[in-house]
Amino acid sequence: MDPLTVLGSLGLIPVLEVASPEVAADVTEALVGGGLPCAEITFRTPAAEAAIERVATRFPDVCVGAGTVLSTDQVDRAIGAGARYVVSPGFNPVVVERCLERSMPVIPGVCTPTEIEMALSRGIGTVKLFPAEAAGGVGYLRAIRAPYPSVLFVPTGGIDAANLVAYLTQPGVIACGGSWMAPKELIAARDFDAIRRRTAQAVALVAQARSGPRSATA
Repeated sequence: MDPLTVLGSLGLIPVLEVASPEVAADVTEALVGGGLPCAEITFRTPAAEAAIERVATRFPDVCVGAGTVLSTDQVDRAIGAGARYVVSPGFNPVVVERCLERSMPVIPGVCTPTEIEMALSRGIGTVKLFPAEAAGGVGYLRAIRAPYPSVLFVPTGGIDAANLVAYLTQPGVIACGGSWMAPKELIAARDFDAIRRRTAQAVALVAQARSGPRSATA
């Protein structure tokens, strides 16, 4: 199945910053135990490439992606490590073009209408709204989506258990990204039971959001 379809079916993307491949595997096991077989491993640490490879090898059914991708070199390294999709914090034309050249699904970051149109001009219909809360939250999402009803959004940045449902019930939102399920402090403490519990709670919130009607506000 197409990775973006998988992410849309799950409704949630845990964003991970890990210091080693071993920790990445342990965190992924906790995520899977909580009912969430996906992970976005960010290129914020030197361990990212090896961590992606470890997760992709040990958990072939997990939809693992590379996040915070800022260069074509990182695109190539992510692909070589087994990432199934790429996420960037902003719209970097060079990164996007390399992903398209290599047939790698990419979710570029956007925060303005101009960036959304840059994505559309390259045939990309799924974008990451970042930083979602700092930009204005659900109200901003509604406003910026209005001229682009065909665009699909993955809001990320400031999203947690308290506002997840509010985002997921907005039209055009297929998933949300966030680090609250596996924050750096829990990873550092190797508290994988807490990560599993937080993940299960988040998965339950996704089910709650999808069990009711979508927001009628556009």
